[in-house]
Amino acid sequence: MTFTRACALADLETGTPYAATVEDVDVAIVRDGEELFAIRDECSHANIALSEGDVEGCLIECWLHGSTFDLRTGKPTTLPAFEPVPVYPVRVDGDDVLVDVASPLNTEELSA
Repeated sequence: MTFTRACALADLETGTPYAATVEDVDVAIVRDGEELFAIRDECSHANIALSEGDVEGCLIECWLHGSTFDLRTGKPTTLPAFEPVPVYPVRVDGDDVLVDVASPLNTEELSA
């Protein structure tokens, strides 16, 4: 696994998506209490930045058409989206948030 710095931990507020580019991949990073999630910052339905949407618990909503995605799996939970979005491993190193965009956690769902 190749983890790359995405942002500072202090940049993240619970429930507010943070847009970052990691190795040319746009990623939305979300903090839910002590948990951190990283998901590709692009709705699979309309190519809209998910980081501009709302977060509720482990769900992020695309602001344009209302599709929601599970931050843990990338799976859509509401229509019109039906294709999953890649989610990535995240870890904290000191004050830095690191993401590994080369190793999506949900490769099986993405290739199905």
